Amino acid sequence: MTGKGPDPAPAAGLRSVLPANAEPWWKIPHLVTLNGYIACLVLFSSTVGYDISLMNGLQSLDQWQSFMHQPTGAWLGFVNALQSLGSMLFQPVSAWSANRLGRKRTVLIGYFWLALGVGLQVGAPDAKMFVASRMFVGIAGAWFQAAVILVTEIAYPSHRSFVTAVYMCQYYAGSLLSAWIAFGTRNMDSNWAWRIPSLMQIALPLLALPGALLIPESPRWLIRQERVGEARDILVRLHAGGDERSELVAFEMDEMMQSTVFEQSASENSRWIDCVKTPGNRYRLFLSISLGFFSQWNGGGVVSYYLTLILETIGITSVTEQTLINGFLQLWNLIMSIVGAGLVDRAGRRTLFLASTIIMLLSYILITALSGCFNTSGTAAVGTAVIPFLFLYYAGYDIAFTPLMLAYPAEIWTFSLRAKGVAICAMANYGALVFNQFINPIAFGAISWKYYFVFLAILLIVLVTVYYYYPETHGYSLEEMAVIFDGESARVTNGISAKMELQEKRAGNIPHVETV
Repeated sequence: MTGKGPDPAPAAGLRSVLPANAEPWWKIPHLVTLNGYIACLVLFSSTVGYDISLMNGLQSLDQWQSFMHQPTGAWLGFVNALQSLGSMLFQPVSAWSANRLGRKRTVLIGYFWLALGVGLQVGAPDAKMFVASRMFVGIAGAWFQAAVILVTEIAYPSHRSFVTAVYMCQYYAGSLLSAWIAFGTRNMDSNWAWRIPSLMQIALPLLALPGALLIPESPRWLIRQERVGEARDILVRLHAGGDERSELVAFEMDEMMQSTVFEQSASENSRWIDCVKTPGNRYRLFLSISLGFFSQWNGGGVVSYYLTLILETIGITSVTEQTLINGFLQLWNLIMSIVGAGLVDRAGRRTLFLASTIIMLLSYILITALSGCFNTSGTAAVGTAVIPFLFLYYAGYDIAFTPLMLAYPAEIWTFSLRAKGVAICAMANYGALVFNQFINPIAFGAISWKYYFVFLAILLIVLVTVYYYYPETHGYSLEEMAVIFDGESARVTNGISAKMELQEKRAGNIPHVETV
C-alpha cells in the first residue's frame, strides 16, 4: 500500500455546510469559548516536556548531583526512564478509562497522580524517594493523554487539524518553563535549587484546570453512551452558537451516528483484538507503532535527555552555558513546532513528515562529522559549530514529529478504537524512550560521538517508511477518514439517507434524534 492515499474529495461535503463567516473566529463568541477550553487542554502535553527538560537541567546542577550521589550510566538511565515507564505501563488503563468513564473524567484523574508525584519529589528526603516520585509523574502523563482525544473530538471541524497539532507543541511550553527555572535557580546554595524546578511541574496543569473542569464531554463519546440529545446540545452551543437549525450540526450528527452504525456492524467493540482484525486496522496499527518509535529513535532522545553530555563532548562544561543553551533550545523548539502545526493543513501530513526526516538526516550527518573532528583536533570552534546544527536538527523534528505525534493517530483511528490507537502510539513512543534512556548514557559514555552513526541509519529507515507507507489525511473529517483505510464501503453519507439507514439498520438500538 502506498502512502499517498486517495484524493480528499469527501471534504466537499463538510465545506458545503460550514458557515461563510465574514468575521474571524476570535470575534465569534461561541468559538472563542470552545477554543478557550481547548487552549487549556493543550497545556497537558507540557507535563512530559517539562519533565524531559527538568532532567536535563537537574543534571547540570551540582546541588542535584550531590543529592543523587552523582548518578551515571545505567543508574542515570533508570532515573530518567522511570517517568516514561510509568506512563507506558498505564496507557492501557487510561485507554480503558477514556472509553468507559469518558475523556473528560480520565483527564481529571491525572491530577491525583500528578499531585502525588510532585509532592513526593519536592519533599524527597533522599535519592530513593526522588526516584520513586518519577513513576507517579509518569502515570499522570498517561491519564492526561485523554486530553488530545477530547480536543480531536470536540474541536470545530475546520480548526481540528491545527488545534490537535498544537497539542503536542505545548510539550515545549513545559520544557521551556523548566529550562529557564533551572537556569534561574542554578546558583542557589541549597537543595531548593532543584526542589523549586520540581515543584513547578504542577504550574501548567493548574493553569489548565479551569478549562478541564468547564469543557463538556466529547459529543462522540456521548453518542456511544446513547446520550444523543446531550451530544447535539453541545454541538449546537459550541459549533453553531445556539442555532438549532444549523446545517453543520445536522451534518456532524449524521456522520457521527452513521459511523456508530458502521463500526457496530463491523463488530468494532473497542477490544484490543479489534486493532488487528481488519486490513484497515492493521494498517492503522503499523502507522501508530512506527510513528511512536520513529518519534524517539531518530537521535532526538540523545539530545533531549543528555544535552549536558553532548555539550561536554564538544568542550562546553560551564553550568551557566549549558543551562542557557538548553533554555534557548526549548524556546526554538516551541516556535518551530507551532510553525509546523500551522503548516499541517497547508503542506499536508506526508510533506511535513518527509521534509522533517530529510532535514534531520542532513543535520545529523553534519553533527556527526563536526563532533568527530572536535574529538580528533580539540579545536573549540569546531565543537561550537555543532550547536547551530543541533538547532537545525530540532527545526526538522519540530515541524512534523512534534505536532503530529499524537494528532496523526488520533485522526486515523475510528471512534471505538481511537483511545486504544493513541495509547498504542504512546506506548511505542515511551517504550522506545525507555530503551533510549537506559542505553543512550551507556553507549554515549562508551563510544561518544560515534553513537550518532546508529541514528543516521535509523533516519534512512524512517525516510523510506514514510515515503512508501504514510498516507495523506488532509481534507477528511474524522468519520470520512475511514475510506482511506477501510475502502469505499466505509464512506459515510449525509442528510436524510443517513437517518433512514440508521433507522433501518439499528432501529431501537441507538436513540434517534431529529437533526434538522
